[in-house]
Amino acid sequence: MIRLLHAADLHLDSPFDALGEEKAALRRREQRELLRSLARIRAEEGAQLVLLSGDLFDSDSAWTETEELLCLTISEMAVPVFIAPGNHDYYSNSGRWAKLRLPANAHVFTSEDFDAVVLEDIGVRVWGAAFTDRYCASKLDTLRIPRQDGFTELVCVHGDMNNPGSRYNPISEADIAASGADYIALGHVHACSGLKKAGRTYYAYPGCPEGRGFDEC
Repeated sequence: MIRLLHAADLHLDSPFDALGEEKAALRRREQRELLRSLARIRAEEGAQLVLLSGDLFDSDSAWTETEELLCLTISEMAVPVFIAPGNHDYYSNSGRWAKLRLPANAHVFTSEDFDAVVLEDIGVRVWGAAFTDRYCASKLDTLRIPRQDGFTELVCVHGDMNNPGSRYNPISEADIAASGADYIALGHVHACSGLKKAGRTYYAYPGCPEGRGFDEC
């Protein structure tokens, strides 16, 4: 049994253009508290690893204190933390994820192709892929995990479920069922899906942890 924490779509440092300068700054400060909440939940629930499935940041424009707080939070979690960049915070060689001095327990997936990190001590393999631009063709349709006895297979990825015309890594239930994963931690859709299953694979969207407008919970 593996206990994990799965989150996505924090959209830290959103501009909140519809608000005045003072209220926009207040909302950004409240967003940063999400990081402290994640660290607290991780500790309270005893999660052995953390999967962050993209769009942690809203754009390349971010405040230094937000990046510093992210690094501090990951360090305090003291368990492996995996980040799969999404369309808002995609990976580039000159971008934020390449420049940030993240703690040793953080792993950012940097390739548009899936690769895996092996956690021998808890019998887990974490597969992940990154957006490397604002848009992304389907990825999961090519993932076929070679099962290995004694390992739980987890996937961390950002993508758009059941929208075949999407430009944001369209994902189908057939892709999920054929992947060979035990659990797929998704990001992109801002509504919580609850735990779902396709074939023998479980998957979920956690939803955005704090709505940025009246259209989001």
